[in-house]
Amino acid sequence: MNTLAMYNKAKKLPAGNWIFTKALCFVAPYFGSIKPIFDELRPNFCQISMKKRRKVQNHIGTVHAIAMCNMAELAGGTMTDVSIPKGARWIPAGMTVKYVKKANTDLIAVADGGSLDWTVNGDVVVPVVVKDTAGITVFTADITMNVKQG
Repeated sequence: MNTLAMYNKAKKLPAGNWIFTKALCFVAPYFGSIKPIFDELRPNFCQISMKKRRKVQNHIGTVHAIAMCNMAELAGGTMTDVSIPKGARWIPAGMTVKYVKKANTDLIAVADGGSLDWTVNGDVVVPVVVKDTAGITVFTADITMNVKQG
């Protein structure tokens, strides 16, 4: 599956980002549990959003830490998939996270790979930042992606 081509084709349609998100979550069903929406996807960049709703909340009414981990892995993994050279493969190998502030609103996750070298054969650490609707960082993740060149 060429993820970027699928996204670019879908975004031209009415509700295209929603259609793309549904298709991607069909392929990787666990991500559907947070009901994400892809806002933007291109090589070296991915932004997804997630509504704060009861199913992603913890016992104190904030967005659950693991929901944010799920969001970060989706953004980081999808950005990696559309950024690596043709013929390369990747798999997440680890994730270090920081819970910076309580997440009391809808969230936006951004994976920015603009400074990463995708030609390496080995580990690439992908940074992901999750912000609330006021633009305040509530969560960060460094996701180690093991990249194998074709």
